[in-house]
Amino acid sequence: MALFESMLTLVVAAILLLQVSRRLALPYPALLALAGGLVAALPWSPQISMDPRLALTLFIAPTLLDAAYDLPPRSLRPLWIPLVALAGLAVVLTTAAVAWAGVALAGMPLVAAVALGAIVAPPDAAAATTMLGRFSLPRRTVTVLKGESLLNDAVALLIFATAVGWARDGSLEKLAPEVALAVPGGLLLGYLTARAYIVLSRPLEGTLGGTIASFAGTFTVWVIADRLHLSAILAVVANAMTLAHHVPYRQRARDRVNTYAVWGTVVFLLNVLAFLLTGLQARSILSHLGDGQLDRALAFAGTVLAVVVGVRLVWVMLYNRLVNLIARWGWYDQPPTLAQGLVVSWCGMRGLVTLATALALPEGFPERDLIVLCALAVVLGTLVAQGLTLGPLIRLLRFPSDDSLSHDLTFARGALLDAALATLRDKDGDGARLMREIYERDRAAISSGRHPREASETAQLRRETIAAKRRALANLRRGGRIDDDVFHTLEQELDWAELAAALPDELELAES
Repeated sequence: MALFESMLTLVVAAILLLQVSRRLALPYPALLALAGGLVAALPWSPQISMDPRLALTLFIAPTLLDAAYDLPPRSLRPLWIPLVALAGLAVVLTTAAVAWAGVALAGMPLVAAVALGAIVAPPDAAAATTMLGRFSLPRRTVTVLKGESLLNDAVALLIFATAVGWARDGSLEKLAPEVALAVPGGLLLGYLTARAYIVLSRPLEGTLGGTIASFAGTFTVWVIADRLHLSAILAVVANAMTLAHHVPYRQRARDRVNTYAVWGTVVFLLNVLAFLLTGLQARSILSHLGDGQLDRALAFAGTVLAVVVGVRLVWVMLYNRLVNLIARWGWYDQPPTLAQGLVVSWCGMRGLVTLATALALPEGFPERDLIVLCALAVVLGTLVAQGLTLGPLIRLLRFPSDDSLSHDLTFARGALLDAALATLRDKDGDGARLMREIYERDRAAISSGRHPREASETAQLRRETIAAKRRALANLRRGGRIDDDVFHTLEQELDWAELAAALPDELELAES
């Protein structure tokens, strides 16, 4: 009950902080990190622990699927050079630098130092993109950051799994064949389970069970891969990318709206729970340390934070200048500007993956308490220091407006209307003539650079009449002239009609 009360307190705090985040243009993970630490410090907060394998499954599996579903390989292929530099080399360099600091400065065993490096290496792009969405940044930069978030998680978690296996088996020689099989085996399992899900989920279309099945399928892929000693991380990533390629063509609109809403809510709640659990563990660790030990632990945690921030800053800027040098010789197109490099290097906030991986360390793992404390310090430090200063940095750099997304949307909307008009071209009757008139007006609005629903008098009148219908429906219910089942059926019909007539900015979730 104490855990539930602490969780409820943090959820309420998170709801309030979301409003503060939106009004002050601050990244909500930074405020959530502070709230998690404060709630964990409350006197009634419980002392708890979580099974390491459960922590990885519960927190990492849905987060990986959520990120991978939005970034199919086709979107990442043109950006493979910056993604390799950020998601591959940056993670390896950060892991190596932190591991060196752990061995040289804290006297940690090498396996524990490598695990610490893998835990704090992957930045959380969700923390950055919540802020980046409020500014007009180069579209390529935002896409690279999103792709980095997915791929660096996979690389860091593979290193982490290798370190944990190394500590368990005591030798990398015994572990090497297992890792060599785990990578391709995980990719193959992810692809096969996605294809099976596409077939088996068809009877569930249009039902609540279909949304639940998406969660059950994700956790099932992870558990099967874990039982077979394959890479559960790569299995979930391959599963999500395969689903992202095939499912949108056959999924119903209602299923998609419901599923996206549920997934967004669940991933946010997992963030809340991870911050709380890590804060609780850190409080327990701090209470067991003496004054001298505490000072040394906090000093080392500060050192790890400085190493993590410094390595990313140096590497990204070095890569930025190197690519610009190569571009002068004609070997690279569209090199990033110095301003883009500064923003990307400062988007190194750590988040859910770092917290969940720290929680997944087995009990008895060498230097576990120090690793968890360092992980929380890195998350809090990067979210507060970098998260709160990212907005001012972007304003200072004054990026030119990037309208490529707007142009692509205009082109695609025009192509869709052309297809609709072509279908109606040979049709007669009043209905066909009316639809042609509406689509031609929409086409003219797009050509002038406006969204059809912004320029359409019909859409404005539809919104006004839907509002009138809602008032009439409410009056019928209040007057007892209809029962609640009739009210809710008509309410849902009006909801879908309102979505169809809504302005574009009204379709975005405020906290997304």
